[in-house]
Parts: sequence; C-alpha cells; structure tokens
Amino acid sequence: MAEHLMVFTTTDSREDAEQLATSAVGARLAACAQIDGPLMSVYWWEGSVQTDQEWRVAFKTPAAKYDALEAHIRNVHAYETPEIIATDITRGSAAYLQWLEQETSS
Repeated sequence: MAEHLMVFTTTDSREDAEQLATSAVGARLAACAQIDGPLMSVYWWEGSVQTDQEWRVAFKTPAAKYDALEAHIRNVHAYETPEIIATDITRGSAAYLQWLEQETSS
C-alpha cells in the first residue's frame, strides 16, 4: 500500500463541495482538496439510469488518515451513498509529499 492517497467524492452542488473540502482540510484530514466541476454523472440508482450535474472533490492525504477522512466525508456528505474512492499516489515530489505529511500532522 502507498503511503499517500488521493481520495475522491462527488456532490450535487459547488457549496457542498466547498464545505466538504474546507471541513476536511480544516480538520487536518487532508493537506489539500481540489474541486472540479461541474461535470455530468450518469449512474444507475433506484432502478433506472440517472443523469445529474455534480462537482468532484479530490483530497490529498496520508494513507494513515484514510479511515478518519472516510468517516468525515460520510458524516458531512448529503448523499445516502456517497462515492468515496481512494487511489494510491505511487510517486510524487519529495517536497510535496513532505508538505502533505506536515499539514496533516496533529
């Protein structure tokens, strides 16, 4: 397992995306969060294909913070079943990854 992760979620408004990003970074669960959007999501939900506009939040965090970040997203997120997906950061500049560790240390 990698030492650092990018964790993604989506939400239905820019305001909710900003709240998720700000609250996670403020709680030191992520060093950085970036918001993309709007984007179009097509997905299966409750028996039919749905199409909605969403915003994606990408959090950068140490792998050791994942469980706490996931719990935070679940608690703050408005969706019943929010997307929470983590991918390994397999390489990165040493200075950036050191900064990521420093900004999420308690």
